[in-house]
Amino acid sequence: MPKTWFITGASSGLGLALAQHAISRGYNVVAAARSLAPLEKLAASAPNQVLPLVMDVTDRASIESGIEAAFARFGRIDALFNNAGYGIVGAVEETPEEELRAQMETNFFGAVAVTKAALPRMRAQSAGAIINISSLGGQLSVPGFGAYSASKFALEGFSEALHGELAPFGIKVLIVEPGQLKTQFAGDALRHMPIIEAYTDTVGGTRAFAHSMHGTQFGDPMKAARAIETAIDADDAPLRLQVGADAVDAVRDHALALLEELRRWEPVGRSIEVSSMAA
Repeated sequence: MPKTWFITGASSGLGLALAQHAISRGYNVVAAARSLAPLEKLAASAPNQVLPLVMDVTDRASIESGIEAAFARFGRIDALFNNAGYGIVGAVEETPEEELRAQMETNFFGAVAVTKAALPRMRAQSAGAIINISSLGGQLSVPGFGAYSASKFALEGFSEALHGELAPFGIKVLIVEPGQLKTQFAGDALRHMPIIEAYTDTVGGTRAFAHSMHGTQFGDPMKAARAIETAIDADDAPLRLQVGADAVDAVRDHALALLEELRRWEPVGRSIEVSSMAA
């Protein structure tokens, strides 16, 4: 029986690349997006393999119906990709609370809701994988990406716990931390917040970077899709996979900096034990 991949945000970018890769491998694909129109070409390319779905990860009813449709059509989900999401560029003070909440609702709570909807049947299978698409921004943050990184940090904490919870059921959990991929993310999926001039020095460079990287990214989404499948199929599958040289380098440098800071401040951190009281 061919595998079935369920992919949210499948209409473009990495989600589309994952779908195209799965089709090339002979897998069934449940391609979910907020509109059917962008999925029509994908579905027409392999009508017997692809189930296009209208699904909004912030709409619990559409999630439930999407999961039901997937199992009705293909009988199982072997790999669930929580890929739907977008980014915010702006200082924390520049980001209205409603924008921050919307960011969390899509990037974090959406992934949680899709996962929870699929889990009962995936547990019954005693097999499968949940792949949560984070970012190198899920390991570290910079001025101007606070809201986006907050959503991805939350996703990673959720995923790390899920990894331990699902291992006894034969379900793998993989956190994918991509760097720059040649997609429309920097053009279509970044919201720029109103500017407060006081943050020009700290956030201005991030804004300029976000604008300039559109169309100049050096990561190949199709190669990323292959790398992700390699990781989830491995007997020693990792919890985290950095995708792209920029992601590998940034996460490594950040981890080394954390270790150095821990070393320097360890004596202070260890100094808080309650002193022994004299008899």
